[in-house]
Amino acid sequence: MDNGLILLRRTFRGLRREYGRRYGLSAELVTGDGTIVGARSGAIRNLPVLRRSREHALQEGVRWGEPSSFLLAPGIVSWAIPLVEGERMRGGLSGGTVRGTADPREAAETVSYLVAAGAPRPLASAYVAECPVWPLSRVPGTAAWLFQRAYEVTAWQPSLLTRNRENAQQQQQIAEEIHRRKASGQPGFSLDQERTLLARIRAGDRGGARHELNHLLAHTFLHSPRLPVMQGRAVELLGYLVRAAVEDNPRLEHLLEQHIQWVERIVTSRDFEAACAGLRDALDDCMNHIELQGFTRHHPQVRRVLEFLAGNYMRTVRLDEAAAVAGLSRFRVAHLVKECTGKTIRQHVKLLRIQKARMWLEETDKPLAEIASDLGFADQSHFIRHFRDLTGLTPARYRRDLSSPTSSDLATDPMPASTRRV
Repeated sequence: MDNGLILLRRTFRGLRREYGRRYGLSAELVTGDGTIVGARSGAIRNLPVLRRSREHALQEGVRWGEPSSFLLAPGIVSWAIPLVEGERMRGGLSGGTVRGTADPREAAETVSYLVAAGAPRPLASAYVAECPVWPLSRVPGTAAWLFQRAYEVTAWQPSLLTRNRENAQQQQQIAEEIHRRKASGQPGFSLDQERTLLARIRAGDRGGARHELNHLLAHTFLHSPRLPVMQGRAVELLGYLVRAAVEDNPRLEHLLEQHIQWVERIVTSRDFEAACAGLRDALDDCMNHIELQGFTRHHPQVRRVLEFLAGNYMRTVRLDEAAAVAGLSRFRVAHLVKECTGKTIRQHVKLLRIQKARMWLEETDKPLAEIASDLGFADQSHFIRHFRDLTGLTPARYRRDLSSPTSSDLATDPMPASTRRV
């Protein structure tokens, strides 16, 4: 057995008990070829056909960087958690087996399938009968909980999974944008999009910057799917971003050296997906440098305004106050903050309030009405609307999703889009 799995087995007992109490299922260690560790020789769980299904599920989990739900056999659903330390796969976890229906005809079909695969009929019948009946909507949340707890127990950093998940999400966004552009007949590229991307970088909006970048990549692909064209466009875009950063803050001159390494990775990429991943990583690296030095540090007026907002956002902030702090006119301070950060003063206040709200939702039991009042929102509905605009969730749903899902939650919540469907 892999040394990593041996170490995990020593701490696995507590996780297994916790998982069993929470979901009534048994989690099992699995080797890379889908074999359940510790199962006795000839056990039905390690039938070759079932082992191969688990092996494929682990491979899919690594490919997508997330838990993989799958049909273990007709009528039986399982889920696999790839266990990765850094760039190396150590094995996996099987989250158990469930049936989606109690229909005896479907159970008989499953038994026949297992018998045909080499299992004795009595063992096959007992195996199917022991599988609990679950609504399939419970599976994704259960798999997500086991995934999270497994990495908390091991303290492993699955960089391979993280990268694969980001690559998959990026390609999905690009594909969706390509489809949308084709359907709408919109042009493939707009200079306004470069400016929007730069504004999001200046504002520190990493998620928004990635989203804009993926739109630009989709537009580039529509213009020409040839890899050299895409690489050239990516290099051009990087040059624009680095030049803007250095012009805005001379302390960022070291980005010019880093730029050479980014360009080398992009021009040596083997395919479109690799080039996209290289540009995304360059964007993240660039934003990390910018966050350390800041786009606005050489604008003392903007810095003073942002510091003032950080200390006063829980009350109504008037533009006159911001202007007085900066020593500028109302018009000038509004224009300068927007130009340097990509956000208006009102947007900065809104963002600070929602960030504080998220902290309270995560760390306290404060009622929503009290949070809305303490943060200076006109009323609870006003707070809910702004929170949903920035996070995509209502405050109540955000708080509920923070805790691991219970059986009742899983029975009613829709299947998360990020989890692979059965």
